Amino acid sequence: MDPLLKWARQNRPALIRFIRELVECESPTDSPEAVSRCATLLADSLADIADGRTVPNKGAGRTYVCDFRLPGREKKGRILVLGHSDTVWPLGTIRTMKFRQKDGRLWGPGVLDMKAGLAIFAFAMRALRELKIPVSNEIGLLVNPEEETGSRISRRPTEALAGGCRAVLVLEPGTGLEGKLKTARKGTGSYRVAVRGVAAHAGVDFGSGASAVVELARQIEKIAAFTDLKRGTTVNPGVIAGGTRANVVAAGGETLVDIRVETARDAVALEKKFRTLRPFDKRCSLEVTGGLNRPPMERNKGTAQLFGLARSFAAELGVTLEESSTGGGSDGNFTSALGVPTLDGLGAVGEGAHAAHESVLVERLADRVALLAKLVAGIG
Repeated sequence: MDPLLKWARQNRPALIRFIRELVECESPTDSPEAVSRCATLLADSLADIADGRTVPNKGAGRTYVCDFRLPGREKKGRILVLGHSDTVWPLGTIRTMKFRQKDGRLWGPGVLDMKAGLAIFAFAMRALRELKIPVSNEIGLLVNPEEETGSRISRRPTEALAGGCRAVLVLEPGTGLEGKLKTARKGTGSYRVAVRGVAAHAGVDFGSGASAVVELARQIEKIAAFTDLKRGTTVNPGVIAGGTRANVVAAGGETLVDIRVETARDAVALEKKFRTLRPFDKRCSLEVTGGLNRPPMERNKGTAQLFGLARSFAAELGVTLEESSTGGGSDGNFTSALGVPTLDGLGAVGEGAHAAHESVLVERLADRVALLAKLVAGIG
């Protein structure tokens, strides 16, 4: 048996205990204190193998950053590993959605996205140390406290740390129960389109009014038509609001629109379409704000090479590894857009992220630990 896989299987009970600690340390993004407790738990748990610190943020929990102390004298370059400590689950969820091991899975809020991924990587680093496997690059870890709400605070530090790195590895969960890695992600963003009309009494002075609601309906139809499924571009007016009373010609209205694009070129084209929107009723006015938040993670040569390396290492472990693309974004979008080879989906294998059936396959914990350890040691 592969030495790393053997080690990971022998240490699986300890790994599960650590996953439980992280899951039961609830950390919803909107509770900075809770997220900071999770960051501190990580820092304390890794203090024997890494030099790290937690960094305060205004309006968010603390960021955890560290460098691992690994075998190998000469460090030729640097690899950055990305994770996040925040979850979508409100405080108190653990009382009704308790952590448990049942039916070959681990269950609990945030177990897949992404407490198990953080724990798996920590144990991969322990494996390299205990088996004295040399690593030729410095290995850094950045744990974002607000990834689930768009990484608005963490984007710049992430990009700064990624600059000059040989590779970025992302601990988001794999795709599906096969645990496919992610070599492409759509770019994500949102727009707000607000309409200002002219209010009037709907019965007494209807002709003097210019309905913002009617204008908004026309704009929504036009905006929805920006969707181009052949190109992988989706435009979803997901929230609408407007008007005050049925007997008042509406003075205002707005829609919030989610966008997903596969390429940077498509993002530019879509931006132009939004910025050139004009009112159908000249008595109304439009205000368009927002734009792309995460740039697309486009499959490129560097990412393809990383995936090929990972696939060969997985084969050594008896695992057939596949790749995938997804419409969701991650912090890997930022680093890939910088031109740094980025491989995503290296975290736990399971299903139900953000859902009540969120769970992780116990049998896939060991091979994920071994795969991450091999990647870290094998990237030249």
